[in-house]
Amino acid sequence: MEQARRARGFTLIEMIMVIVIIGVIGTIIAIFIRRPIDAYFDSARRAALSDAADTALRRMARDIRTALPNSLRQSSNQCIEFIPTKAGGRYRAEELVPGDGTSLDFAAMDSSFNMLGRNSDLPADQQIAAGDVIAVYNLGIAGADAYAGNNTAVVRSVVNGTETLINIASTQFPLASGSSRFHVIPAGEKIVSFVCNAGLLYRNANYAYASSCPTTGGAVLATNLSSCDFVLAGSDLQRNGLVQMTLRLSKDGETVSLYHEAHVDNTP
Repeated sequence: MEQARRARGFTLIEMIMVIVIIGVIGTIIAIFIRRPIDAYFDSARRAALSDAADTALRRMARDIRTALPNSLRQSSNQCIEFIPTKAGGRYRAEELVPGDGTSLDFAAMDSSFNMLGRNSDLPADQQIAAGDVIAVYNLGIAGADAYAGNNTAVVRSVVNGTETLINIASTQFPLASGSSRFHVIPAGEKIVSFVCNAGLLYRNANYAYASSCPTTGGAVLATNLSSCDFVLAGSDLQRNGLVQMTLRLSKDGETVSLYHEAHVDNTP
């Protein structure tokens, strides 16, 4: 009889009571840990949105800082457009020997000039090459507007020496630079714009010059865009321009809004 009592297991009622107690304890634990878990996933979503917005804004700022002086323009607060540059230099304003053609002539058509310094000394991604475009004293106004092409010339060839000889398509530049400066527009990316449309932020590049920004197309820099705002302020012909950028991203009930500024040199 004693051995039979020792071998006896749980009754059905005891098992049900244990299950109920475990269920109650589990419910209580779930109530206490649910908020921290939800907060963790909310934080992760906000962090992902913030990272996406920050990456897009920094990419935009990096590109905008390369803008040709006085080339920034916008047709609305949803688009900003500019002409990028990859390098710059100083042209020879006076000939080494009278009549040798080493200087850049502003009184007549000219097809070559010397750059002070050697092109080969520049970093590889900044070296001037055939197909690039030379811009001189861009003011962004009629007669000195790179969008219209009246102060630009395509590079035909580059010859390295003590000074670099740059052969260009025959052009008469309208205005000389007070500091004898020129800028180089890359052959493969003559114009860039950032456009917000239908929840996406686009980067468009190397399309034909037009009076207004494109609406779609190009590389997607950010998704889940609920709003964006671009403001071009403080632009003048002597000092700096300021681009103010605001991106607002939303996903799964989480929203982040980031603001960034990019300063550009408007001295032509």
